[in-house]
Amino acid sequence: MSPSSGPAVVTFKAACPECRARFELAADALRLAIGGSRRATFYSFTCPECSAPVRKPAGERIVELLTGGGVSTLRSM
Repeated sequence: MSPSSGPAVVTFKAACPECRARFELAADALRLAIGGSRRATFYSFTCPECSAPVRKPAGERIVELLTGGGVSTLRSM
């Protein structure tokens, strides 16, 4: 048996609408807000290239992926 190397690090592909950079972010670089409506459910991060704050809508599938990957979640109703 080989020793356990710990949990796998989950990364998410993202893009910045300001500078158009594409990159991968660790779960701790993203925040997910789940609101009472589709408009109030989104994820956000800071672009590592240009430091712009980015906020994007999160549909059901994105919410599943982000929560399953360990992204910090804020629920507001």
